[in-house]
Amino acid sequence: SGVVQRLEENGHQNKRLKSDADEEDAEDQNKKTPKRKIVLLMAYSGKGYHGMQRNVGSSQFKTIEDDLVSALVQSGCIPENHGEDMKKMSFQRCARTDKAGWAGAGVSAAGQIVSLKVRLIDDILEKINNHLPSHIRILGLKRVTGGFNSKNKCDARTYSYMLPTFAFAHKDHDVQEELYRLDTETLERVNKLLACYKGTHNFHNFTSQKGPRDPSAKRYIMEMYCGEPFVRENMEFAVIKVKGQSFMMHQIRKMIGLVIAIVKGYAAESIMERSWGEEKVDVPKAPGLGLVLEQVHFEKYNRRFGNDGLHEPLEWTEEEEKIAIFKEQYIYPTIINTEREEKSMANWLNTLPIHDFNSSAVEMQTNNKNSEKSSNLEGSDGCDDDSD
Repeated sequence: SGVVQRLEENGHQNKRLKSDADEEDAEDQNKKTPKRKIVLLMAYSGKGYHGMQRNVGSSQFKTIEDDLVSALVQSGCIPENHGEDMKKMSFQRCARTDKAGWAGAGVSAAGQIVSLKVRLIDDILEKINNHLPSHIRILGLKRVTGGFNSKNKCDARTYSYMLPTFAFAHKDHDVQEELYRLDTETLERVNKLLACYKGTHNFHNFTSQKGPRDPSAKRYIMEMYCGEPFVRENMEFAVIKVKGQSFMMHQIRKMIGLVIAIVKGYAAESIMERSWGEEKVDVPKAPGLGLVLEQVHFEKYNRRFGNDGLHEPLEWTEEEEKIAIFKEQYIYPTIINTEREEKSMANWLNTLPIHDFNSSAVEMQTNNKNSEKSSNLEGSDGCDDDSD
């Protein structure tokens, strides 16, 4: 029996040695693929999601990051515990594309950037994408400096807003939405108004919870224009592009909402100047549906590290075609179909007459107190870049 006991003990010891060896093998494997700081270029259609940003511990509201983190764990780029505590992988998103408060459609992105530390496994992009739904894609990956933080290093962001052109039809004209086509003169007027936003202005009236004297309400807009209209499924659409250093919550939707109110004849052009002044102005907020984060810019970082021989500039010219295909396949059809089914723009346009574009600050405060109760139920759009 002593012999049997010794054999059993040896067996256990061998098993133990074997499992230790397996663990060491796995550790060696991890040492061979050390963690590196990278950025991922992401595109996604936000419909059905509660924004980009993950709320660990809340499974009730699914976000884009929930699906991303799960794919990173499943593909073996990050250990499982990093998914629970995102600080462990130094995760940082460049912009929050939050759940839009209208029609339940979350804001989409064609060029979102996240930075994080991962193991650079073979075929990393293919492996991550294999674990993602088709409406979320990782289109590119680049190595960055160890201290890189995608939010702090980003010096400008470009958003687009796709809308049906009947939004610009004058209120006194009876418009058949499907048949409406934007004429050159109206497009020129729209662009003249959008160009007024360029430069630095006080946008306290274009967001909530910021007073006229809050220095952070001043924002710098580099460009804003509306492109040529195009027809999709018998309805005419146009895309407005806006590039700015950073945006506050709801800012872009309100900038567009105000221009629509002026072009439709509900508000005088002088309201723009007034809205940048100290008094409170009632600025309507266009639906969230058409808003897309197009591109994030790292101009300072590129100048400093882009050509240092170790790092590559954060530019994505090679991925442009993939981005365009993704938009045509997933983002635009979602916007068009949701617009046709849920009529978010048409329904919103019906609320414009309720706004009082001429009221004084005192009247506004009374109205606001009443409307605040209802507006607190609404989510934010995707322009809350810098006020976490």
